[in-house]
Amino acid sequence: MAKTKGSLWPWLGLAAAILLLDQFTKTLIVGNYQLGDSTYVTSFFNVVRVHNTGAAFSFLASAGGWQRWFFTGIGVAAAVFIVWMLRSHPGQKLFAFALACILGGAIGNVVDRVLHGYVVDFFDFHWSFLSGLFPGGHFPAFNVADAGITIGAIALILDEILRVKRS
Repeated sequence: MAKTKGSLWPWLGLAAAILLLDQFTKTLIVGNYQLGDSTYVTSFFNVVRVHNTGAAFSFLASAGGWQRWFFTGIGVAAAVFIVWMLRSHPGQKLFAFALACILGGAIGNVVDRVLHGYVVDFFDFHWSFLSGLFPGGHFPAFNVADAGITIGAIALILDEILRVKRS
């Protein structure tokens, strides 16, 4: 990846916006829902309050507590690395967009781990065709930070595909 001109600040601003939206929505959930509460929204979507002590798909959720600091450390290390990468490539718009989305999401979930010891999740999508993969067809609950990380990962893959096509 060649270094290209551009400013780091718009990307840090995007990461901050994702972080703020994530923390705002989690504050609303924590303030208005008890653990396990659920509100029906549509036939395929509910708002719930779930606590995830693990990583994606509750990986290591029942590991005994050490995973809180392990995943916090990974999130902090990832954030430092991402900021370094953003400083090196701020002019590569799709790449920097991807990194900024991941950065905002990673910091959002780190904040939860430090403050609560778990990540607050609340988006609950469910479809009957998923029942073979997930109990009751419910995709694991997630939050704004997770959505930012996912969008960033998709954008990274797209950036790499486009980069390979160009060369």
